[in-house]
Amino acid sequence: MAIPKHDDLRVPVMELLKINGTMKLRDFTEPLAKQFRLTNEEVNEVYASGNGHIFYDRISWALSYLNMAGLLDKPKRGMYKINPKGLELLTTPSKVNDYIEKQLAKREPTRQNKKVTQEELKSNDTASDLTPQEKLYISFSNIRQSVYTDILTTILSKTPTEFERLVVMLLQKMGYGGEIKNSGLVTKISNDGGIDGIIKEDVLGLGRIHIQAKRYKLDSVIGREEIQKFVGALAVAQSNKGVFITTSYYSKGAIEYVENLNGMTTLVLIDGSQLAEHIYNFGLGMQVEQTIEIKKLDADFWDSLKDDE
Repeated sequence: MAIPKHDDLRVPVMELLKINGTMKLRDFTEPLAKQFRLTNEEVNEVYASGNGHIFYDRISWALSYLNMAGLLDKPKRGMYKINPKGLELLTTPSKVNDYIEKQLAKREPTRQNKKVTQEELKSNDTASDLTPQEKLYISFSNIRQSVYTDILTTILSKTPTEFERLVVMLLQKMGYGGEIKNSGLVTKISNDGGIDGIIKEDVLGLGRIHIQAKRYKLDSVIGREEIQKFVGALAVAQSNKGVFITTSYYSKGAIEYVENLNGMTTLVLIDGSQLAEHIYNFGLGMQVEQTIEIKKLDADFWDSLKDDE
């Protein structure tokens, strides 16, 4: 039997989680291989590039899409558990894939309708309208989005204090505070005055960036009132520079309020999507899994060689 695609694995994955509760990625391989009657050769088949087992990778993508669509929770890193929404949708299995597509479209309005993962690159026929390079870029984008989700769900499994430490480290990683020793500070919880962290911009500490960090559920909204409170805290701290960072998102009113602040106060809002992107791009707590090197002809070199007349 052919190795099932990741979208064919979604419902069986949900069913296993319903039965077994919390499971790790590797726990799915044996029962799914048995369900789809795969041979040992099929289970152990690797991509032509040698980068990973195909079946294991497809299970991983099935879990990623289910998690991004809000049908699974990750109580701990590397652990998966079906949530009430997932159980509800599982009563109508035929609707699972359509629901996932709609949820991902909401998260990424500009996303192309067709998602191309590594195994789809392997199996797509030559009649596709996409060039190999376009397929590569789409696949890379999908992988990044999956990692962004992992970043945010992992953050939500940590304490609020650890989140405050994380955002201070991120700003330092982004270059704020420069080479100044101990440029980042997490304020004491009992007396933070609405300020969760501070970045010193110079040796004497004359220039400071004050931070507010809110570790909220991804679907929570931060309104104008919370931003106004932070602006008030900045005034008390006699600061005109602030960064408000959250794992969730801001209301239209909150964004408009910041845009209309007078020049005396500079306030930057970073939502969950931007936070995950910054953590990824600046490599905070990240490691390179794989590097792909693509080469092309050096036109200057080849043009310097004499053509055959």
